Amino acid sequence: MQLSSTQISTLRDIVGLANVLTDEAFLLKYGHDETEDYVFPPAVVVKPRTVEEVSQIMRFATAQKIPVVPIGAQTGLSGGALSIHRGIGLAMERMNQILEIDEHNFQVVVEPAVITQVLRETVAEKGLFYPVDPSSMGSCWIGGNVAENAGGARAVKYGVTKDYVLNLEVVLPNGDVIWTGANTLKNSTGYNLTQLMVGT
Repeated sequence: MQLSSTQISTLRDIVGLANVLTDEAFLLKYGHDETEDYVFPPAVVVKPRTVEEVSQIMRFATAQKIPVVPIGAQTGLSGGALSIHRGIGLAMERMNQILEIDEHNFQVVVEPAVITQVLRETVAEKGLFYPVDPSSMGSCWIGGNVAENAGGARAVKYGVTKDYVLNLEVVLPNGDVIWTGANTLKNSTGYNLTQLMVGT
């Protein structure tokens, strides 16, 4: 699906001119991951910085019936970042901060584009241990680990990503923002939306 100049202009109003890419070379760059030789470039690449920007993009895309594919570090092997219907490639690279490390409760709050190895090394400096170790740990992102339920060589002993996610801030297709759980180890209130999202 191609986007009109008016639709692209609206996206620029949301995230800024520099964060909407339409040049063919950039589209090709964002059109693949490590899944064999498949290349499916989006019609436009949009780089949000905040949850509110993601929400506005999704609200607009839903209203306009534009397909959206989140694009992370592009290290996946299952085609999760391929924009097979063109539309909007939602490049998450600007959302790359470790927001909080709670040493007392052994919890960390991160944005999706934090490199897994950076997270491990940062919490290790506080005497903490994040055991999930996918083979692309030095380049893959936490958001992609959650999306793919990544594991690694330590999975048999320590489990996979789903075993370490308590709560997610999720932007739904209509732009609504929800929290899926609670920052507690025991939470039996309502449906387990966190585990529903991890690995999808």
